Amino acid sequence: MSESVQAIPPFIDLPVPEARGRAARPSAREWRKHATLLLLTALTTTFAGIMLVSEAVPEPVMREPVGLLDYLFYIPEFYLRAVAGYASHAFAHPSLLAQGGMFAGALLAILAAHEAGHYVACRHYGVDATLPFFIPAPPLFLAGTFGAFIKIKSPIPSRRALFDIGVAGPLAGFVVALPIAIIGILTAHPATPELAPEAGQMIIFGDPLLLQLIARTFGTSLNIQINPFYFAAWIGLLVTSLNLMPVGQLDGGHATYSLFGKRLHSWLGRIAFVVMATLAVLGWMWHSSPSGFLYAVLLAVMLRVRHPQVTNDREPLDRPRVLIAILTLLVFVLSFLPFPIKIY
Repeated sequence: MSESVQAIPPFIDLPVPEARGRAARPSAREWRKHATLLLLTALTTTFAGIMLVSEAVPEPVMREPVGLLDYLFYIPEFYLRAVAGYASHAFAHPSLLAQGGMFAGALLAILAAHEAGHYVACRHYGVDATLPFFIPAPPLFLAGTFGAFIKIKSPIPSRRALFDIGVAGPLAGFVVALPIAIIGILTAHPATPELAPEAGQMIIFGDPLLLQLIARTFGTSLNIQINPFYFAAWIGLLVTSLNLMPVGQLDGGHATYSLFGKRLHSWLGRIAFVVMATLAVLGWMWHSSPSGFLYAVLLAVMLRVRHPQVTNDREPLDRPRVLIAILTLLVFVLSFLPFPIKIY
């Protein structure tokens, strides 16, 4: 998931006037490291896109395990054979490679915009921060990536700076996700009868409010086959809503800390955790989906992480930032799904 990780010593709490210094520029070695991670993530997300659009890929032919070693190596061997099978199928059908690349490009554009928003805001305030870390996921796992993050290495000078750095990411990512969502919906093919839920499809992806509004605006139906652009936008909106939870060091946590202060930020985080834990249980009872428990575990971890100290903690937000906070809340509403995945 995409979030900004703070690394600020807990003893830094002296209130001093906000000062915009000059953030250190990344070294050539840092550029190489982050570029390598981006390239690896591009490869793994391309593979995920290939899996998304591939049909009729033969399952690996495996012999029955007969001994202890066979059982120990059965799953790793099956995994490697499955990866090789998808790769061979893709190279035999170049159009699959193209669609996988479309998915990777669209998804990485959303993640890169998100992290670039944080990074540019950090440089604006003279806050030292790393370039974005893109985290590749193993082939066949999730969307080919665990997201991206930047690491902030110096104190945040004020609550206004914290607010700007926190909301710049999700707002920038949302701006990029919007046209990708429109393209995904307008270029989608209607779902064929064998893909319709009533015909036995087991996993159903819910539609965030933004996607519903786009479909209604253009007079189209969301009963469609998932394509690379649509799925990239869906994941991007999911990441945006998760990051805007008012918990800990998530972007929404930074915003609520800036708006309401330390005490209310702590209480809002606990309330959000209880709500998400309740939705996780309901999602399991109603839709047999365990996805909500991943949210609850993540929020539980974030509650345990201490929020970074802001140097000037008494500075209130001005009216324009309050209006941006309302806009950010609207982005959360448009992106959030209480039950993103339903299993029938």
